Parts: sequence; structure tokens; C-alpha cells
Amino acid sequence: MADLKDKVAVVTGGGGVLCGAFAKELGRHGIKVAILDLKKEAAEVVAKEINEAGGTAIGVECNVLVKESVEAAEREVAEKLGDCDILINGAGGNHPKGTTSKDYLEVEDIMNPNSDIKTFFDLDEEGIQFVFNLNFIGTLIPSQVFSKKMVNKEGTAILNVSSMNAFSPLTRIPAYSGAKAAVSNFTQWLAVHMSKVGIRVNAIAPGFFLTQQNYRLLLDENDQPTPRCEKILSQTPMDRLGKPEELFGTLMWLIDDKASGFVTGITVPVDGGFSAYSGV
Repeated sequence: MADLKDKVAVVTGGGGVLCGAFAKELGRHGIKVAILDLKKEAAEVVAKEINEAGGTAIGVECNVLVKESVEAAEREVAEKLGDCDILINGAGGNHPKGTTSKDYLEVEDIMNPNSDIKTFFDLDEEGIQFVFNLNFIGTLIPSQVFSKKMVNKEGTAILNVSSMNAFSPLTRIPAYSGAKAAVSNFTQWLAVHMSKVGIRVNAIAPGFFLTQQNYRLLLDENDQPTPRCEKILSQTPMDRLGKPEELFGTLMWLIDDKASGFVTGITVPVDGGFSAYSGV
């Protein structure tokens, strides 16, 4: 492992469960961490935990869809911690307006419309655009802004957060699946584009982990698996949900130039075997 102490890492979406856990792990290794989030209070909660544990971190308000906001965040990070060495693009998410109610379209859904059932034909264009922009444009803009000072700087890396949806789309969530597929494709493109200036670009694709967004999708009011969760578990050979700390090994490997210096342009699934299982 390289000595990553005093490197500067920027984590977008760092106020959330998974990226907040990423930020704390980076801080544990002596990396100075800037937690960027649309909700500054959420970012500051994570930063406080890192600082209280003996690390160095700041919480920064940032809208990853507005370039001026990202540029302002970059200036604040540079002033308080230094120029970025490691960028983790974790901002993302889904939206109900980009989601269907059922796995499959059935004839009766068209012949006898039900206001409680949202079919493919009812998907909201603005909802689709929001999800796509949040995940893809929200990865592209921070990459543009923070990578400028990473050019020809030793030990720099960009790590994008993709999803199992990028390998094979899940039912009901076409917007999120398409957006994460774009993130994986962009990871490959950017890795090639940056290959001559010393910036490695990779992605991590988590399987199914409990987060604030999906908690009630996966667990019911009694914290028991929902039918959707049971279906997921039936397709996950390890037969359980992942724990955030089980992503740390892949995280640290991909940002460490000594451990993965010849690795760029890949998306690593951390999914309990989900992507390997055919269902038979």
C-alpha cells in the first residue's frame, strides 16, 4: 500500500450512507477529506465524525449539477485542504417519476387504466432527465472541475460509483439503470482520455446495500425483507445484503497507485455474486 497520508480526497454525495462510509475510511488512512453534499449539514456530520476520530475533514455544500457550484467547492477545498488528488464521484440516486409500478407491462394496464399503477407510458420526462443528470452529469461536471489540477500530478485517481444496473438493468427503474450504464461507459472513456496525463479512472459497482434511499424499498415497517428484497436475495448467491465496510477493500485498492497503478478503465462489482448468477 502507498502512503496516502495527507493526500486530498473529494467525495461527492458524501453525506449519504455509502459515500459517508467511504469518507470515514479515507480519513482513517490519514487522507484529508472534503465531503461534498447538496445538504451541507449532512456533509458536516460526516466531517465531524472524521475530525473527532483524529482525521482531517471539511463539509462543503455543493450542487453537482451546477458547474459554478462545483467550481466554488473546488476553490474552498483548495484553500482549506489543498488541491484534489483523489476524486470519488458518489452523488447519485433514483426518483419515483422515473420508476414504473410493475416489472412487466400487461394488457389490462392499458385496457383498464389504474391511477395507482405507473406504466412505461406514464413515465415523466422531467423525472427521467433528473435521474440521468444526477447520476451522469453529476459525475461529468465534478470530473471536469477537479481533474484540471490533477493533470501530471503523481498518484491521482478518479473513482466513479456505478451500479449493478449498469451490467443488467433491474425492472422498474429504467432511468437509473440507463444513467448508471452511462457512468460505467464514461469511466472507460475518461480512463482512455486521461491515460497520457497520469490520471487513472475506475468505478466501483455496489450490489445491494441498505441506504437512506432504498431502506423502505428493501425492508418493511418491521425491518423484514420486502417482496422486492426477497427477490433480490434470491438472485444473490451469498443470500444477504452487503455491508458498507465490504466496499472498503476495493475502494482503497483502486485509489492506491502502488496497488493498482496499471489498472484503469474498469468497473468492479462488489455484489455477493449477483452479476455472476444466471438465476438457474
